[in-house]
Amino acid sequence: MTYEDEAVTTPHPLTRLLQRWTQRTRAFDRRHPLAWDVLVTGVFVVAALTDATGGGWRRTAADPEVARGLVLLLSLALSVPLLWRRRHPLAALAVMTAATATSNWTGAWLQAALIQFIVVFNIALRLPPRTLGRAAAMTALPITVCVFAYPRDSWDELIVPQIWSFAVVALAGITVRSRQDHTQALVDRAHRLEVERDQQAQLATAAERNRMAREMHDIIGHHLSVITGLADGGSYAAAKSPERAAQALEAIGTTSRQALSELRRLLDVLRDDTPGAADRSPQPALTDLDGLIDGVRAAGLPVRSTVHGRPDSVPAGRQLTVYRVVQEALTNTLKHGGPDATATVDVSCTETAVTVQVTDTGTGGSSPPGSGRGLTGMRERTSLYDGTLEAGPLPAPRGGWRVRLHLPTDSLPENSETP
Repeated sequence: MTYEDEAVTTPHPLTRLLQRWTQRTRAFDRRHPLAWDVLVTGVFVVAALTDATGGGWRRTAADPEVARGLVLLLSLALSVPLLWRRRHPLAALAVMTAATATSNWTGAWLQAALIQFIVVFNIALRLPPRTLGRAAAMTALPITVCVFAYPRDSWDELIVPQIWSFAVVALAGITVRSRQDHTQALVDRAHRLEVERDQQAQLATAAERNRMAREMHDIIGHHLSVITGLADGGSYAAAKSPERAAQALEAIGTTSRQALSELRRLLDVLRDDTPGAADRSPQPALTDLDGLIDGVRAAGLPVRSTVHGRPDSVPAGRQLTVYRVVQEALTNTLKHGGPDATATVDVSCTETAVTVQVTDTGTGGSSPPGSGRGLTGMRERTSLYDGTLEAGPLPAPRGGWRVRLHLPTDSLPENSETP
């Protein structure tokens, strides 16, 4: 920042002092409105009575011989109604108008009549604009009385100053009111933006939480199912074929390390204290299906797979969705298909869509829809790309379970993918 910028943007000390006192005065007015009204009214009552008792009003009066008692009474009538300027401004102005008319008719011409413009300011500030018409008529009545009582004075000396005074005060009230309305609108807009920002943050947090839950369910659920299958097979083979049991244990170790590695990658993403330390290895793609299927086969589930078309032409985000759906479908077969189940994975890639069908011959049934996060997670992933997912039992006598996924590849540009 240059010196010139600092000189422009930094308020003058006197300006800061005035702003501070203005804020304190407004705060006191909001907390104690009646006390503030009494204080303001008291100041003007003292000023009006001082002018009446000191004789200063005689310097401008048309008739300096007006009775002192009447002058005191008119001074009170012109100042005390100021107490109700905010609660009943029109009534207060009516009382002051009557007192001003009497003052003009008698020739006292009290300067306290100017206090009525404070009420006019409050009318312009708080009441509907149409109310200013009635206020203008009230303030015009005393000056009309003065014209008839003292016709020797010119039009410019009596009427024009009154019109200008009313116009200036009314415009000042309207200006302050417009400023307050604008400030309140800005405050309301800022409040709405804060609420919207908090809601967006909550929605983003919930969406991220759901995404992480899907990832952890798919990764941990799949690997644990594979480990369970390997452990069961190893326990059966331990007595008859120690070599097969050793292979199962080795596969369990490999699968466990893979699960730990992927889980550590997810947890590193969630850590805020080590930015950039998360593992940036690519997400699984269609080319990784062979490794996934080999792991399932090692767990004891025979799987036959076919891939048609060019998997590398499918956008990265859709490849991850396909991978996770196949992973979840095979995991469900491992958990619910039974010991004699087999599975088939068919993947077809075209220029406009990728279609995946996973079927099994399991006899163990499946959990009802909605009983776990598996089917829910698959549907959530599918909906991100406007795809369709069908999951359900195959008709008798074949039996088994089928999961069919269809993802259009041309609904979004490839550079908008978020794997």
